[in-house]
Amino acid sequence: MNAEQAGYQAIDRICDYHVTLRDRPVLSQVEPGYLRKALPSSAPTEGEDFQLIADDYQKYIIPGLTHWQHPSFFAYFPTSSTFEGILAELYASSTSNPGFNWSVSPACTELEAVIMDWMAQLLGLDESFYNISEVGGGVIQTSASDSVLVATVAARSRYIREHPQVAMENLVLYTTTQTHSLGKKAGLILGLKVRALGVTAQDDFALRGDTLKVALEEDTNAGFHPFILIGTVGTTSSGAVDRLDEIADVAKHYPFLWLHVDAAWAGVAFVCPEYREAYQLPAINSYVDSFCTSFYKWGLIQFDGSCLWVRHRKHLTDALDITPEFLRSKHGNAGTAIDYRNWQLGLGKRFRSLKFWFVLRARGVKGFQKYISDCIKLNTKFAQSIYESELFSVVTKPSLAMTVFRLAPKSLCQLRTPELNTLNRAFYARLAARNDIAITQTDLNGVFCIRMVIGAEQTLESDVERVLALMEYEAMALLKNQWEGIGGRRGRKTDVVPFHSH
Repeated sequence: MNAEQAGYQAIDRICDYHVTLRDRPVLSQVEPGYLRKALPSSAPTEGEDFQLIADDYQKYIIPGLTHWQHPSFFAYFPTSSTFEGILAELYASSTSNPGFNWSVSPACTELEAVIMDWMAQLLGLDESFYNISEVGGGVIQTSASDSVLVATVAARSRYIREHPQVAMENLVLYTTTQTHSLGKKAGLILGLKVRALGVTAQDDFALRGDTLKVALEEDTNAGFHPFILIGTVGTTSSGAVDRLDEIADVAKHYPFLWLHVDAAWAGVAFVCPEYREAYQLPAINSYVDSFCTSFYKWGLIQFDGSCLWVRHRKHLTDALDITPEFLRSKHGNAGTAIDYRNWQLGLGKRFRSLKFWFVLRARGVKGFQKYISDCIKLNTKFAQSIYESELFSVVTKPSLAMTVFRLAPKSLCQLRTPELNTLNRAFYARLAARNDIAITQTDLNGVFCIRMVIGAEQTLESDVERVLALMEYEAMALLKNQWEGIGGRRGRKTDVVPFHSH
């Protein structure tokens, strides 16, 4: 097989894969170590025919994949994949280069600078975050975890410059008890104290200004130096939105407290203006120092690519600019071009902006808005079914395309939280054992629950109806099998409803 034939075959097989997604199991059924058993113990001495290699991909790799774009994938957060993005990645990899400064490939740097301004406009961000402002600006990082780590490094550097007498061990990074693990990971990597501020169900798991105020007073009185708060718009467990307006009102009395907002999933919804106020965009535009959202989650862009914007780019470059002689260039020295290596932890960077450019041009603003709106409409219908159900109850108010719920039969209303947690762990185990659905569990302040997130572009209303029927079937089967152990003596046994897949 020659290169041309291999290329055509690869495109055909990729197209076939996406066309047949609906007919595949969502989850891989392999066991740990399956691939080591299937493959030789060492690389071949002589090169092999590419047809054999391509066929082995189908034989060995595809069965070991979880299909994140499957219409019945409702776990974690979605991971986008579009044909425009696939082709962009193909083009980008065909001209492989490290892209660490303008001179090594001007198009890579310049397209990223333009695209980040396009994305800022798309989301409604303030012009102070635009690259064209030459004060703030945007850069594409690998993931939201990298965005938080970069922001934390910049915040720490700024604080130490302004307070050189402060010992590093007295610096404190603030998260909340619902912040993604990226906050703790940043603290672990940088050797920082991390304090998770409490949130409550009564506040929809959002951080409030009064909670921050108390923590700041306690820590400063104890000789500690809080220097960054990682706020969240759309937490992983519940889709909660921290009260950034209240937080900013408190933070103004602590001018060196850096406010970073992680909106990795929910921030993409800002493409629809009707969600901007409720999800705190005005506060983001007015107060925060840095903001990130990941279009690869819910924005039609292939992984990876987290968009990070900063209000003052100098804070990044002051913290991260290391320029040995061999990296110097005419335009870098003159400051006439961005050197993105000084906006990130690593030196090189992939040509990620190309896929943003391809997808934005192919779909347009209206295409992005329709995709987001369609997902939210589907979740609204699912949530309404949960509200009306005799079996399930909503744990916290639905957020955009996410609903968090649990099995809580009205006929068993006498069950307390520990008993309901046991019931729901058993219920989730039944769901997780299936290969025709992917869904994840979480814990909200001691309440075990299940989170349903809609985001696959192929998901239809019929898929949502199907998963609801599947959940009802598994719930009824569980209640029938374990009735005596969960208080059935005071309830009425109900027959299992049969489930028919399409």
